[in-house]
Amino acid sequence: MTIPYCGAPPTPNELLSSWNLDPAVLTLLGLALLFGERRLTGAPRTWHRLAIASLVLAFVSPLCALSSALFSARIAHHLLLISLAAPLLALAWPQRRALPVLGLSVLALVHVVLVWVWHAPAPYALALGSDAIYWLMEISLLGSAVLLWRGLLAPGASLMRVLLVHLGIVAQMGLLGALITFAPAPLYAPHFLSTLPFGLSALEDQQLAGLLMWVPANLPYLLAALLALGAHLKAEERAA
Repeated sequence: MTIPYCGAPPTPNELLSSWNLDPAVLTLLGLALLFGERRLTGAPRTWHRLAIASLVLAFVSPLCALSSALFSARIAHHLLLISLAAPLLALAWPQRRALPVLGLSVLALVHVVLVWVWHAPAPYALALGSDAIYWLMEISLLGSAVLLWRGLLAPGASLMRVLLVHLGIVAQMGLLGALITFAPAPLYAPHFLSTLPFGLSALEDQQLAGLLMWVPANLPYLLAALLALGAHLKAEERAA
């Protein structure tokens, strides 16, 4: 049996000591933090620090090991990347001008396709069986999310287009979450047995994962949409 990048599934007693101290990951995160400290000031520096902290939680903390055991933990891990680290990085390194309508639509489509592909059972199993494919999954999810969030948060972006993209992301996340939640049988082979020490069947773990993707995953997009709408209304009031 191939051991996933984050290690063999831990038992509950082993979990708190299951930190990932991979020198390559620690070095990259340290360099990323140092780069932000040297290049950024004020609020962007704070956003960058918070983004790095969320990446440490995803890749260094015991959550990494837990994601080898529970599919629900893997979903939480991915939500840290695309719904927390990505918007924080977009705030720290903002896009200076709005993308063309087609450009923003393409970024949204690419990100949605990647989310669906990597949460399909076969590609997901491949990622847990190969470090190279694992990192392809993680980098493509995070990278596409950062580019999308930068486009959504860019000054001058069309409010209608931004709201439509947020609505589209919410809809597809909800649909994927519903499909995972209501699947009649376990779909993710790497977790067929690894959930049992945590008191969950594979199907129960899968249902929890679907609920995480269905509800918490959508909150950042809904909040961002409301903030964009609020900023637009305030600007109209000032102009009136």
